[in-house]
Amino acid sequence: MTKKSTASPSKAPPIVSSAHLVSPQSAEMSEFEFGLIVAGNAFERWIVHCMSAAGLKDLTPLDVLILHHVTHRARDKRLSDICFIMNVEDTHLINYALKKLVALGVVAAQKKGKEVTYAATPLGKDYVQRYRAVRENCLIQVLKADDALNKDIGDLGRLLRVLSGMYDQAARAAASL
Repeated sequence: MTKKSTASPSKAPPIVSSAHLVSPQSAEMSEFEFGLIVAGNAFERWIVHCMSAAGLKDLTPLDVLILHHVTHRARDKRLSDICFIMNVEDTHLINYALKKLVALGVVAAQKKGKEVTYAATPLGKDYVQRYRAVRENCLIQVLKADDALNKDIGDLGRLLRVLSGMYDQAARAAASL
């Protein structure tokens, strides 16, 4: 009679992008960061293709996100507000994208005193509505039958916002070294 081994199989190594950064205190953080890299790139590819399917081609991911943000709640936005909400320090990146969107006629700039505000034009709003229809058809439709997955996605969104604060704090600490 052979004796069955009671030892558990060895745990698979974490799936990471940079094995040299894996900490014995939190291999999970390296796994999370790899997932964030892959998901971030997939999300950026998705939003560019979705906007292209909606009819507005040759935009960068940042262009698409800014168009959505200036459309958000139908309120004019200042450059500093857009940077703050999107958590982008380099105002030149946002400013360049805004100029591109203005040139395409999907965003309008309006001077108010010393400041310039931005808002989606009717054409921009039309593209955003078409984007929404493509998103509903290609992405949201997949979630329709899975309430548990929808809940998990909401929980993950909240966790990502918490983690963004941790990363911001860590960046401030690193900048002070």
